[in-house]
Parts: sequence; C-alpha cells; structure tokens
Amino acid sequence: RNSRRSCQEFANRKQAHGHSNMSKKSGKKEEKGIKEMEVVDEKEKGTRARVEEVLGRTGSRGGVTQVRVQIQDEKGRSIIRNVKGPVRQGDSLILLETEREARRLR
Repeated sequence: RNSRRSCQEFANRKQAHGHSNMSKKSGKKEEKGIKEMEVVDEKEKGTRARVEEVLGRTGSRGGVTQVRVQIQDEKGRSIIRNVKGPVRQGDSLILLETEREARRLR
C-alpha cells in the first residue's frame, strides 16, 4: 500500500509540474504532431538504372553487393554502386542520387 500511495503521489507531482503525457483538461493522452507527407517532385523520385554486372560482395559481413548499373535516362552512362539486399544481373533499381560512385573492390 505504501508503494502504491507513493507512486500515485509521484504521478500527481509530475502532472502538477507539467511533465505528464496526460492532458489536464481531458484526461486523454495528447496527440503527438503528425508530419504531413511532403509532395515529392519528379526529380526527387529517383532515377531508373539496370544492373549490367555483379562485381562482388563487400561490407564487413558480405551484406552489400557491388554492381555496375546503366542509367536508363542517360544512354551509355554506367556507374558502380553498392546495393544492400538480393540483386542479380538484369534487375532494375531506383537510384535516389546518381552523382556519387562507389569505390571499386580491392
């Protein structure tokens, strides 16, 4: 009983100082602000690329695959990228940015 009373007193003190999740007026939990989805324009959606060649595995545990991809928008342009997850030749990827290129495996 003593512990129950002290917990209740602690909660009351916490609420009196404005540190509670409970609203003083309604007694319901306050809703946290939900961010509205931002409209993504065409450039931020990404660039399509097709895997030309799987170069090898990299990463400390081999969880990343290094691949050479051909950018679909720009004919003839291919870059080396690191891909997490299963990937094979002929797969299509969406690259959020195409300026950076991964370093080659040693």
